[in-house]
Amino acid sequence: MKHVYTVAQVNTYIKNMFTQDFMLNRIYVKGEVSNCKYHSSGHIYFSLKDESGSVACVMFAGDRKGLAFPMQDGQRVIVLGRVSVYERSGSYQLYAREIIKDGVGQLYEAYEKLKNELEEMGMFAQEYKQPIPYYVKRLGVVTAPTGAAVQDIRNIALRRNPYVQIILYPAQVQGEGAADSIVRGIKALDALGLDVLIVGRGGGSIEDLWAFNEEKVARAIFDCNTPVISAVGHETDTTIADYVADLRAPTPSAAAELAVTDIRELLERMQGYRRQFENIFGHRMEEYYRRLAELKTRVQRINPETQLLEKRMRLSELSNGLTQAMQDKLLDRKHSLNLYIERLHGLSPLLKLQQGYSYTEGPDGKAVTGIDEAAEGEQLRIHVTDGVYTAVVEGRERIKRG
Repeated sequence: MKHVYTVAQVNTYIKNMFTQDFMLNRIYVKGEVSNCKYHSSGHIYFSLKDESGSVACVMFAGDRKGLAFPMQDGQRVIVLGRVSVYERSGSYQLYAREIIKDGVGQLYEAYEKLKNELEEMGMFAQEYKQPIPYYVKRLGVVTAPTGAAVQDIRNIALRRNPYVQIILYPAQVQGEGAADSIVRGIKALDALGLDVLIVGRGGGSIEDLWAFNEEKVARAIFDCNTPVISAVGHETDTTIADYVADLRAPTPSAAAELAVTDIRELLERMQGYRRQFENIFGHRMEEYYRRLAELKTRVQRINPETQLLEKRMRLSELSNGLTQAMQDKLLDRKHSLNLYIERLHGLSPLLKLQQGYSYTEGPDGKAVTGIDEAAEGEQLRIHVTDGVYTAVVEGRERIKRG
């Protein structure tokens, strides 16, 4: 007994063997569902059986997106998953990631094959996608005339814009002849020159939605001159039409919202643009008026008539200033002259004579200013205000002053 292992070691070893097996990590297993139980946690526990045996299976809640129908006992299904060992019990089980009904597998193969072919041809390329107009006036719808899809599209479109015109082509969307009916609808509405087309239907199984996986429908959408919004099934459903269309909507309701602009939002945006325009226009008009006033002022300044008037006013100012300066100068000179006259008048001999003074002139005609300038017996002329005396010097007397 050299090598003794615990149960846990054996289970771990076996689990590692399963994990390292490439085939067991991605394997398709088909069989009949039995002992199916939906746990409160969201997990699904069931068994797959055939005439030879059975295998335990589990689909965890996080993988439920890989299940498109409610499971129940007796269904024949194909399960994609991995086989591993549950160490606690030492039993192996199939961990499911995707479950489809048996018989649907061929449809999935056809779907993948057509998808790859069209993708290689470039029909899914973004460069071929047409933009959806912002404001739609005429909306075309290719879908069944009855059912929730057409009602959802109509209600939401008219709620968002009561003025939008909706043109319905009542197409067969399921069963034999559905693809041809959808193609006729796309071509008929495309010929009307509408703004946008919505092509779709409500949810269902892959068989129900298969018409939208037909190549003829894909080519009709690709060749359509009108922008196409695909709205097939629920959010988890993806068809060939979704890849080819200009825009994919998860549901018909969402397609109506994507196609038709909410008129209230549009009006609010237009009001915003109007306020923005008024603000910009108002500011610019104020600036233009200000510049116009400046230009008017400049024009008035350089106007010959204005300049002549300004020159005349300046000339008048200078003339008045010159006249006033001359008058002031004359007045000043007159005042100075009067001062000189007064001073000369004070020095006038006549004034002295009028005050009782006289002017004495010797025989030689020169003024006699001192006692030594005239001798006794000489004849002198004495000038007074109104005449001249003739006198003879009889004697002299010197007077000391100061």
